[in-house]
Amino acid sequence: MNTIESETMTTNQPRLNYRTASPVVMPAMLGLQQAVNNSGLEKSLLELVKLRTSLINRCAFCIDMHFREAKADGETEQRLLLLSAWEEVDLYTPRERAALRWTDALTRLSQDGVSDETFEAAHAEFSDAELAALTLAIVAINGWNRFSVGFRVPPGFRG
Repeated sequence: MNTIESETMTTNQPRLNYRTASPVVMPAMLGLQQAVNNSGLEKSLLELVKLRTSLINRCAFCIDMHFREAKADGETEQRLLLLSAWEEVDLYTPRERAALRWTDALTRLSQDGVSDETFEAAHAEFSDAELAALTLAIVAINGWNRFSVGFRVPPGFRG
């Protein structure tokens, strides 16, 4: 088997089970996630942000989980499937569009930074406290993505 084939194959086990590897990782990440969950932002908005971030980061574990969670919470399949092309369709509210634009900018920070225009669009839809909470949500899902992508956690892993 060549290197390319072995890199694209998936297994039922991650490279490293970070959940059990270090006693400080999960409490730290769960504390961060709990702050996001208690932020007062709409759950449906947070699920769109989690899924969009996970799509950008190509995190199979999180894409699978957040697609399923959003669908279970009543999100439409069309809105979830078209999230990769959110700018091209008219399926999202102005608030969701501002959140998705902010998500894209912060997740792709090294590519383009965050323009004043992007900040102003987000700030027009979110209060100062909400924008800080939205940013924390983006920080959290990017963190989860880095664990799952780095350690190649397969979709549905329950270890």
